[in-house]
Amino acid sequence: MHPLAKAALLLAAIFALLALAVFIVKKYRSDEGGESRAGDMLARFRELHGQGELSDEEFRTIKKKLSAQLQAELKDTEGKG
Repeated sequence: MHPLAKAALLLAAIFALLALAVFIVKKYRSDEGGESRAGDMLARFRELHGQGELSDEEFRTIKKKLSAQLQAELKDTEGKG
């Protein structure tokens, strides 16, 4: 086999493995929720507020910012169910 053909096959194999790895990582992150969901974050901020780590104003601001994200998550959940 010609060396250039071997190099092309090796490059194609590397590309395929890399594509597979990217697919697996994306799938794992979406299943595990790589980012904290809004409901989980809100619960954590509620705990901090209850412990006195956040003022009432800070908690209201955070809750207001997370409300749109929480509503979007609820709509997404309803669409899948």
